[in-house]
Amino acid sequence: MKNTNLESEKDYITAYQNKGYTHNFMMVNHQLVSTDTKKAYYPIDVQVVAEHRFEGMSNPGDMSVLYVIETKSGCKGTVLANYSPTSNTTTAEFFKAVPKENISQIANILGVEL
Repeated sequence: MKNTNLESEKDYITAYQNKGYTHNFMMVNHQLVSTDTKKAYYPIDVQVVAEHRFEGMSNPGDMSVLYVIETKSGCKGTVLANYSPTSNTTTAEFFKAVPKENISQIANILGVEL
């Protein structure tokens, strides 16, 4: 089933929130921190269940990646990382450090063809 309503990062975030991925995270001192619980996580604590890449409409060099994650403590949520030429690399470095066995090979878990 093709879902044409999912086009932007916001559309995907909303769809995952509807599936229970409601926590938001941000990078603080090279750790991923839940904005809800303030709990900090290291790469070993994170399971990447899906990721989606987006290119900028006006500049394909502006790219972002939406990571859909679950933590060892049970938090489920999303991280939106900017990968433009001027972006901070801390988030990219964090996700590169996530152990390979903690990264799902499934492209998405929304149950729709993308």
